[in-house]
Amino acid sequence: MRRALCVALPLMALTWALPAFAGSYLDRAGLLVSHARKEADYLRARLSDKELAEVVQAQAEARLGAARRMQVPKQVAAAHPHLLMMLEHYERAAAAAVRGATNEFFKKQLAAREEERVLRGVLKQLGWSLPDP
Repeated sequence: MRRALCVALPLMALTWALPAFAGSYLDRAGLLVSHARKEADYLRARLSDKELAEVVQAQAEARLGAARRMQVPKQVAAAHPHLLMMLEHYERAAAAAVRGATNEFFKKQLAAREEERVLRGVLKQLGWSLPDP
């Protein structure tokens, strides 16, 4: 009986920790998604401000780097590539704004929004969702 309890207790803790780990991933991903979208929207209204575009691009690069280094739980692993692609589109949109390529900025921002839609759809199929900002 004692041995069974010693084996069962860590397994119970592990099953409780796995959803928490997925929850942590979703919190981190949600933060990255909401900040990327807000910054791109902010920049869109001020595309002529090159210095602002440089700041937004630097932050977009940092977000993308953080997402690449994130630990991804297997429960949501199928969604992570879509997070990376979305963040890449936002970074490329900001880079286009730095160069003054407004048409490219709009295309990349639209692509990022579409990729966010795909990300949310994949998460929904897996039984998860991003938290509201």
